[in-house]
Amino acid sequence: MIATPKIKVMIVDDAVVIRRMLTLLLQEDPNIEVVATAANGRLALAKLDSARPDIIVLDVEMPVMDGLETLREMRKRGRRVPVIMFSTLTERGAAVTLDALALGASDYVTKPSNTGSFAEAKERIRNELIPKIKALCRRDAPQPAVRRHIPATARGFRTTASIDAVVIGVSTGGPNALAKVIPELPATFPVPVLVVQHMPPVFTRLLSERLDAQSPLKVREARDGDEIRPGTVWIAPGDHHMVVRRDGTRTLVGLNQDPPVNFCRPAVDVLFESALEVYGGHILAVVLTGMGQDGLRGCEQIKAAGGVVFAQDEATSVVWGMPGAVARAGLADEVLPLEGIATEIVRIVKATRRNRSARHPRVPRSQQTRPSAQHSPMISRPFGA
Repeated sequence: MIATPKIKVMIVDDAVVIRRMLTLLLQEDPNIEVVATAANGRLALAKLDSARPDIIVLDVEMPVMDGLETLREMRKRGRRVPVIMFSTLTERGAAVTLDALALGASDYVTKPSNTGSFAEAKERIRNELIPKIKALCRRDAPQPAVRRHIPATARGFRTTASIDAVVIGVSTGGPNALAKVIPELPATFPVPVLVVQHMPPVFTRLLSERLDAQSPLKVREARDGDEIRPGTVWIAPGDHHMVVRRDGTRTLVGLNQDPPVNFCRPAVDVLFESALEVYGGHILAVVLTGMGQDGLRGCEQIKAAGGVVFAQDEATSVVWGMPGAVARAGLADEVLPLEGIATEIVRIVKATRRNRSARHPRVPRSQQTRPSAQHSPMISRPFGA
């Protein structure tokens, strides 16, 4: 058997202690090799040809040439090597990291704060950084192909009930994916949108502000007790699960710090399952690029209740973990390239609400029966999707 080549990593950080720590930590993994280190971006660029890394861990703030300048110069030279930004969990660190993601960085890991033990900090970085390196430099066997679903317009996507909410789950590569989807939803979009993006505090607020500046819809970092209405996108704040709850005739956002689900807080499954309790099968769930399988269980339940599920395709995903899990489980009504997702969201939401009639009144979830996926009231699937 031919041995799988090790993943070659370059570490770029101005702090000697950080370079040493990351080198020792990464090389504990038998599948990873640190091939070069550099104290600033200029030195890193000079070493690219000889080191030929598969991936770069890049500090944000450095003398001579910082992380943003380095990334910008790499992309100008046509270097498409994946980059993980290594940033501080501060307002400036979050802002610069979002700038880096917009410039083409693949992901980020936050540096340890001054609180807690050094051993705990190392363990957290190991648990975050190594899986991201491996996900962005996949060396395992190819996954079974998933048939590209025929667009709904071409396959008679028939509905008998309305979509009353759109819920979106996303992780690695998410800020850029959301920047492609959310700004394309029109100001007249008739239902609320709720988003879980795996990000820490501060990052989610800045992401919400940036999307709000780019979008016809209002985009807000969610607050506990916000009333959920059409015309607004709510993004779960870092370190808080976001749920949908009913208060009399009002539908509200709820936030909590219950234990992580799928190792995540906020978690996609928590949002999806709570939305199902309020909206029943009148939901469109969208799973975008990201590591892991968060959202899979929620999609199973939404699909069983008659909801609609979209997944981003592999070609346009930074990491095809979350959407791939949904697609391979046969839950996705459509597997779409990123650039087509907003258009299809708008089309199916408008179509379902146009078909709303008094013949199909809303039934409280407590009185609903759970139809099988094969006999969903939402969709006719003539092509066996």
